[in-house]
Amino acid sequence: MRAVDDFTLEIAESEVFGLAGPNGAGKSTLISLLLGYLEPTNGWVRIAGMRPRAFVERHGIGYLSELIAIPPRWTLEHTLTRYGILAGVRASELASRIEAVISLLGLDEHRGKRVKQLSKGNLQRLGLAQSLLREERVIILDEPTHGLDPVWTQRFRDVVQALRRPGRVIFIASHNLDELQRLADRVAIIDHGRLQRVVEPRGSGAGSIGAFSYVISLAGEHGAMVDVFPNARAAGEHEFEITCDLAALNAGVRALIDRGALITSLRPSHSLLERHFREAVGE
Repeated sequence: MRAVDDFTLEIAESEVFGLAGPNGAGKSTLISLLLGYLEPTNGWVRIAGMRPRAFVERHGIGYLSELIAIPPRWTLEHTLTRYGILAGVRASELASRIEAVISLLGLDEHRGKRVKQLSKGNLQRLGLAQSLLREERVIILDEPTHGLDPVWTQRFRDVVQALRRPGRVIFIASHNLDELQRLADRVAIIDHGRLQRVVEPRGSGAGSIGAFSYVISLAGEHGAMVDVFPNARAAGEHEFEITCDLAALNAGVRALIDRGALITSLRPSHSLLERHFREAVGE
């Protein structure tokens, strides 16, 4: 059985690209191919026209692994110094680069702590910091929000936006579909080693997938809901879930308002990316 098979994909420069799939889908194998840890048995992988191993040796890649293993007795600042040297950061720039990533990831108060003293979230931020020590053209982040609290999950979005620039590719593999929806220009969905589809999470093609589920909240009881949307299902107090296309949704909302209903909120039951994910992997 092949870990990745019949997989063809091109990622453009200056793109934030997401990769999603269930456990065992082939995401880790694909990342290993991009980093040059593995060679494909068939086909080829190229980064800027070069084999991944050659690209890494010449230019480097910023990489955050899913599992972070750092000697527990090292301090945070010592860790970044060591990784900076290994990454080839110039001695004259090392101190300033360390300060820059410590500031970016909010780690100043932890710089003297040993790794074993760091919480899971702070350890994850340290992993992110080491991946950004050099101004790499390619950055690969594997489950970057794993272990982050809600505050830093939101701040991570700002970090990604700050990293965007012409000529740089940011590749994010994650189970967090909500984050990929917010961050990525495109998301590849992989299952059983095969590329199922590529989605533009914020694209204009939402109507192309037909009927969609929405949740409508009303200010109070109103009998018009079931009349206007016969398939409406109760989703909470004065909340109803409906399934329809955009044309029927707009016509129905207009009819509700005309009949005196007060709509307090209207939202999709699932994001566009989640809808595509469920269709692609069957769960």
